[in-house]
Amino acid sequence: MLYLIALKIAQLRGLSVENYIKELNSIPPILKSEFNRLNSKVEEIAKKYSHVKNFIYLGRGLSYPLALEGALKLKEISYIHAEGYPAGELKHGPIALIDKNTPTFVIAPNIEPFYSKTISNASEVKARDGKVILLSEKHSDIADDFIESPKASYFFSAFVNIVPLQLFAYHIANILGNDVDQPRNLAKSVTVE
Repeated sequence: MLYLIALKIAQLRGLSVENYIKELNSIPPILKSEFNRLNSKVEEIAKKYSHVKNFIYLGRGLSYPLALEGALKLKEISYIHAEGYPAGELKHGPIALIDKNTPTFVIAPNIEPFYSKTISNASEVKARDGKVILLSEKHSDIADDFIESPKASYFFSAFVNIVPLQLFAYHIANILGNDVDQPRNLAKSVTVE
């Protein structure tokens, strides 16, 4: 909704928004065509990490809110401790938590300088024996596990990258036998009136 409001304001200011609207309209068909591939890959990775008790999520720029949301979803339905951080703040505290038992889910859209800086953060994780799950359009050898995100401009990358994050939480919750439709202790308007 905020994207639509931003596009409307831009249009009212005389800016051309046709290409943005065209790309926004292309996202649902892209996700539909990519869903089975994403679902299979994410399920495979979720099986590998379903025993883990703590996760760190990293994102930079527009991907930072995705890191927060990915961590939140994992906590809400899998009951696993997870925290999202801005990738640029890794060295200011979160790095102390990294070890072989605390994987880091790195969200790195393929746009510079965000991609290379975020991959540099991922290399800091690897230097401390941490596992890296990379969500990006572009592979990096730094990744222990790689989820290729569907192609989208940086402006719309959140729409395509949120799906694998939600699937990851969903699959881990299912593997652990949790009821994803009725998460415990979650008081939201959709579950409690």
